[in-house]
Amino acid sequence: MTTVGTIWRRLRRVTLTQWIVFSMVAGTLIGWFAPGVAMHLQILSTIFLRMIRALIAPLIFGMLVVGIAGHGDDLKRVGRLALRSIVYFEIVTTLALVVGLAAVNLIRPGDGVQITSASAAQGTALAATHVSADTVLVHVVPQSIAESAANNEVLQIVFFAVLFGVGVTRVRPGPKQTMVAFCESLSEVMFKFTGLVMAFAPFGIGGAIAYTVGKNGLGVLRGLGLLVGTLYVALIVFAVGVLWPVAALARVPLRRFIRAVKEPWLIAFSTASSEAALPLAMEEMERFGVPRRIVAFVMPTGYSFNLDGSTLYLAVASVFVAQAAGVPMSLGSQLLMMLTLMLTSKGVAGVPRAGLVILSGALATFGLPLQGVAVIVGVDALMDMARTSINVVGNCLASAVMARWEGEGQLGQAAPAGQAPEAATRLAGGDA
Repeated sequence: MTTVGTIWRRLRRVTLTQWIVFSMVAGTLIGWFAPGVAMHLQILSTIFLRMIRALIAPLIFGMLVVGIAGHGDDLKRVGRLALRSIVYFEIVTTLALVVGLAAVNLIRPGDGVQITSASAAQGTALAATHVSADTVLVHVVPQSIAESAANNEVLQIVFFAVLFGVGVTRVRPGPKQTMVAFCESLSEVMFKFTGLVMAFAPFGIGGAIAYTVGKNGLGVLRGLGLLVGTLYVALIVFAVGVLWPVAALARVPLRRFIRAVKEPWLIAFSTASSEAALPLAMEEMERFGVPRRIVAFVMPTGYSFNLDGSTLYLAVASVFVAQAAGVPMSLGSQLLMMLTLMLTSKGVAGVPRAGLVILSGALATFGLPLQGVAVIVGVDALMDMARTSINVVGNCLASAVMARWEGEGQLGQAAPAGQAPEAATRLAGGDA
């Protein structure tokens, strides 16, 4: 009995990060040596992702309403935060395009790759999913919040929560305090919910890795290894050459920031899903010291508008197709394509395989062969893991930068456990 108790105590000391790394290794081995078994483990990943999706809507709604309504009637702060966030998003995503464009032109992974017409059907089907500016704008506005929550349309939930929060600020103090207290309680409960779901994360992640390796095999890298390598190198250069200096300029404590984002990064990398990492990332950034109102606005909005990794991927993949097809593109043509990709990639995080959809539309617009999309599909899962993890890290950093820009919070010095949250403290003091 003593031995069992000792083993149990040791297991409880293993951190979530260590369990996730172990599950990734185990999943890789199962997928490699027992692909038949691995194909049946996708159910673990599906269950994990469904649990994550179940908590996203109430968590974002509760946090965002408190973030807005908990500050009295000072809606100028909300508008200022929105404007600064959009400016920051556009600057960083533009830099991601520049890094991706430089990498693909220097390494030229498309040279020597054969594009065959037999695989055109898949690219044509993806290109048929037309995404225009009008479509994105209409998609932002929900016609039913229940439908938006059921489909996990993050941007629509943010839109509704912002208007709801503004509405709460305009009612008399009694109902206002009641609604803010309810939303505060809701967000606290959803954070506990997140902790319960994260206990299942190693199983879901292990199943996802096993299925991916079992389905595609490790040999999937042989044919298009240079493309995958180019993307990974470009993402590393972006993280070191852009995100690191941004963190330094904003005086973000780098070591503490890395500790805060390591688990969301691992979840995003192993599941290739920003949704899976979003709740834990929001919780970690609030624990890191970013005020709740900033976390609640910046991170869900960045989920649609600050896709650094996906933007860089689009730059690499589009020029790769041109190189593989033997179509010369001038610098001006490449820059025009990058502008098109930057505009059309906003607000489509809820579109299945959004990166391939946007890529297919851009290829069709610039007369490049859609067969290139079908070639990329073979290694897209491996590239998706990397770009999604950078998306999550980029959004975590964006929330920290906005906290510095707004002059709020003490990064790396989170409030002690049990301390009243910011909004609730204001209301208790009569600020309402």
